[in-house]
Amino acid sequence: MKPFNRSGAAFAGFVLAFCAWSLGAQPLPLAKPEQVGMSAPRLAKIGEALKREVTDGSFRGAVVMVARKGKLVYQDAVGMQTASAKMTPEAIFRIYSMTKPLASVAAMMLVEDGVIQLTDPVSRYLPGFDKLQVSVPSKDAAGNTSYALAPQERQMTVQDLLRHTSGLAYGEITQNAPVRDGLERIGVFRKDMDYEARNLAPADQIGRMATVPLAFQPGTTWNYSLSVDMLGRVVERASGKRLSDFLEERLFKPLRMKDSGFWVPAAKMPRLAESLEKDRFAGRAFPLIDVSAPPKNDSGGAGGVSTAADYLRFCQMMMNGGTLDGTRILSRTTVRLMTSDHLGNFIVQNPQPGELLLGTKGYSFGLGFAVRTGDGVAGVPGSAGEYMWAGYAGTYFWVDPKEQVTAVLMTQAASPQRAYFRKLVKQLVYQAITD
Repeated sequence: MKPFNRSGAAFAGFVLAFCAWSLGAQPLPLAKPEQVGMSAPRLAKIGEALKREVTDGSFRGAVVMVARKGKLVYQDAVGMQTASAKMTPEAIFRIYSMTKPLASVAAMMLVEDGVIQLTDPVSRYLPGFDKLQVSVPSKDAAGNTSYALAPQERQMTVQDLLRHTSGLAYGEITQNAPVRDGLERIGVFRKDMDYEARNLAPADQIGRMATVPLAFQPGTTWNYSLSVDMLGRVVERASGKRLSDFLEERLFKPLRMKDSGFWVPAAKMPRLAESLEKDRFAGRAFPLIDVSAPPKNDSGGAGGVSTAADYLRFCQMMMNGGTLDGTRILSRTTVRLMTSDHLGNFIVQNPQPGELLLGTKGYSFGLGFAVRTGDGVAGVPGSAGEYMWAGYAGTYFWVDPKEQVTAVLMTQAASPQRAYFRKLVKQLVYQAITD
């Protein structure tokens, strides 16, 4: 589908085509880019760049949507969804870590309900988490590393889970051998399938996680981790509902996120996007999780599926201070709290959140989102107060309240180059802003 241009006929054709695929439920009201201070010819560079990447074999296909001032001004679907089907705007993607902001909003809804407090110890909801120990590394004179167990100096809190300062780890990332081995032993880290934590029943997952040491003392270090998987368990224990049911009732249905969840029903499987058989940058395949059937647990950290349209509505709700189309999801004050810096100068960040996501400094972390701390420092365009996150398989979003921009990129390419694709789209969106 072509990007908008100044032609009224072309614009009318876009509207008709867009409404046809969405059955009248477009993600946001439509506008010509020039009506909201953007350039249609400049926005067209996004599709051109993504098509070059498809031609080069970087990924099979992609969908991108951009909104400004609450209006959808650009959308494109390039390449292929599968080996035999063209990419369409309604393709469904495994969003991996873009599930985290959704689960984080679920937790904050319970905070607003007075059911959870951010300072609650996680052990209030998850048995055994008060008895966790910490795996502490040390090196001898020859440089050999050994590990010893130490007691927690304080228990992790719900806030720690939301901002990744719990001391928990990912087996795929951590260099702490006892922690990595423990996560593999209990089945939440698999060497043959990255970020597959969906195959343990919730009670089993909680019990087994309580047997693995932490990689850091809670509250001391920003460490990207299984924190939001455990946050999902907290939401379930606090609400008495499965995470998928809670999100469907409180977030997906109110926001009309009709294709979001933790698995893809059989009738929608033809819309599921797939990755290339081999990544050209790594020279190997990156198998993705099977989402064709309900999982044993709903992974709040990596288990979600969604479309670009659904996720754009979520982003716009956050941009609007917690409301969209007359439906309030969160209070304005809660959105501000979630998108503020919660690391400050007292929590170690190595790497920083922006380095992990985009290969650049300039970002701290809030409650579920990386948060830009200033207009400068970061090696990508953006504004202080912008917030974002991404997914292992190539998905990415950001919300910039200052520029009133929301954007979503969806691909299925768990590639070493995925940070490059994120930065590419981001810089092309910002260069299209004219006022």
